[in-house]
Amino acid sequence: MKSNRTGYKSLSRNLQLLASLFLVLASTQTLLAAVLQDVSYAVLPGNRVEIRLAMSEETMPSREFTTNNPARISLDFDNTSSALAKRNTRIDTGNVVGVTAVEAGSKTRVVVALLEMSAYQAYSEGNDFVITIGSGGSTSIYNEPTTSSGSSTEKTMSGGISSVDFRRGTGGEGQIILSLPDSNVSVDLRQEGRKVIADFYDASIQEALLRKLDVIDFGTPATYIQTSRFSDKVRVTIDTISEFEYLAYQTDNQFTIELKPLTEAEAEKIRDDKNLYVGERLSLMFQDIEVRAVLQIIAQHTGLNLVASDTVRGNLTLRLQNVPWDQALDIILKTKGLDKRIDGNVMLVAPAQEIAAREKMELEASKQVSELAPSRTELIQVNYAMASEIATLLKAKENTLLSTRGSVTVDDRTNSLLVHDTADKLEEIRDLTNKLDVPVRQVQIESRIVTASSGWTEELGVQWGMTKIQSEATLSGSLAASNDLNSQIGDGDANLGDTLNVSLPVANAAGSFGISYANLSDGLLLDLELSALENENRGEVIASPRVITANQKEAMIEAGEEIPFQNATSSGATSVQFKKAVLSLTVTPQITPDDRIILDLTVTQDTRGEDTISGPAINTQQVTTQVLVDNGQTVVLGGIYQQRTNRDETKVPLLGDIPWLGWLFRTQSDVKAKQELLIFVTPKILKDNMN
Repeated sequence: MKSNRTGYKSLSRNLQLLASLFLVLASTQTLLAAVLQDVSYAVLPGNRVEIRLAMSEETMPSREFTTNNPARISLDFDNTSSALAKRNTRIDTGNVVGVTAVEAGSKTRVVVALLEMSAYQAYSEGNDFVITIGSGGSTSIYNEPTTSSGSSTEKTMSGGISSVDFRRGTGGEGQIILSLPDSNVSVDLRQEGRKVIADFYDASIQEALLRKLDVIDFGTPATYIQTSRFSDKVRVTIDTISEFEYLAYQTDNQFTIELKPLTEAEAEKIRDDKNLYVGERLSLMFQDIEVRAVLQIIAQHTGLNLVASDTVRGNLTLRLQNVPWDQALDIILKTKGLDKRIDGNVMLVAPAQEIAAREKMELEASKQVSELAPSRTELIQVNYAMASEIATLLKAKENTLLSTRGSVTVDDRTNSLLVHDTADKLEEIRDLTNKLDVPVRQVQIESRIVTASSGWTEELGVQWGMTKIQSEATLSGSLAASNDLNSQIGDGDANLGDTLNVSLPVANAAGSFGISYANLSDGLLLDLELSALENENRGEVIASPRVITANQKEAMIEAGEEIPFQNATSSGATSVQFKKAVLSLTVTPQITPDDRIILDLTVTQDTRGEDTISGPAINTQQVTTQVLVDNGQTVVLGGIYQQRTNRDETKVPLLGDIPWLGWLFRTQSDVKAKQELLIFVTPKILKDNMN
């Protein structure tokens, strides 16, 4: 009897367990109403691929997002299970690699792997969910799923764009306004270089609107607006001429693209902001989703561990296309008043005020620990720098490293620092000293001053005279000579004296040629002498001063003489003063981070000039400049080219101007001189192991 009763109780318990299991299975089947039964695909014209997800009943994805690297389209179907025989379906057609379906809990995620991100369309067709993917090469777009009846896969144009208008805003912005057939037209707006391109999918346009508008005269960033038509879209291309930012907004059926001009400073700031975000790009499109869920998606995308505070709450709606994940994260955090801290691969997210309060508490606690920490004294040896200069940096009020209890003393004899502070502060000071105490790099500067000169001189002179003695008159070169001749003829002893009519010889002539002719019967005497000089000279002077100095330290080298001269004072006394006539080089080098050299140079070459009543003159040649030179490169700092041409002519008036015959009454000197000055400089950075 007891055995039967015991068996009955056991059977009763088993029946209860079976009933409970049946209820669980029934409820699960009720929750997971939709089932993914099959995945198929077909190739469409234009190398497009149509992927068809066969469901047990009509269903729509609750979430959708894309990633660019790797190129993926992800769809989440809530309350959906997977009945596929295998998770991966290989396609390898067009731009599509394959489809993966993963069931997790009450949700099934479908991931479409692509070769590169491309435009796609997703919509429901009966119990099937269809994804049509383009051939690649354009930014991904998403069409909101629409329910369609029937089994036809052909798409019809949603309507025509009825107008394309342009206006100039009050702030100089250009506004392109398009009238769409309805508010559900899918738009892909992007910037490509200096162009802004808007693609309106599944839309047509009137033939009269297919044109290119010239809007340069409106004075906005826009210059041309071109409208073109493709098989599945209408494209509006906007050419620009200046820095701008653009935005787009839609009011009912009116779609507006606005181009706002930017100043150079505003454009630079935008470029800097863009450079702040370097994360992998993704697309997020959700409506009324929990902030925690979006943060979890970003964490999965980046591989970071996420810790969210209990105070992170709320929902949001967002549509971000092809943006860096760190920029998307910042937008989400700013929208909900949140902030983040990343430590290694762990990201902490909490309200900004909460993080600020926590960090303030940690700072105060650290400050209290520092105030209570024991202090000690340490001697820090300084090798290359001046210990006094480092001490000045440590004690600066603006950026001191010393704590309130710290102090620093300089030992000039050993060039050391005696520092008294806590252990943490001593370590910071030691690290800073090691960074500052480094050998100063040195530069060797070699200058070369080249002075080249050349010249030649040509001179031609003539002397001639004619003497005619007659009883009535005497002809000679001068009156004194004529009288002298007359007086001497009577005595019978002839002394001709100065009988030259023209005396224009060459001084210091290199050669001369003379002819004399006498006719005693007629009393005629004729003398002629030609003199000439030709002189040519060439010279070259090279001066090469060189000096070695430390980086950013001025150096000077000079060689020459000091010329004495007398100077009178106001009391009448005289004193001897000296003036330098030297070759000098003054230079300050600065080594740039890329091992180039900036030189502040003054090169002077002074020489003694002509002597004057007040003293000798000084001939000065000088160049002062700043140049940027590669290490070891030779550059020409400057040069002076001088050419002098002189022609001197001495002649007898009127007679010296007679053609051909005038050479007997004039002398001529031609002088040509050339002088050229070139200044070269060659800086070299000395290595640490060079002497």
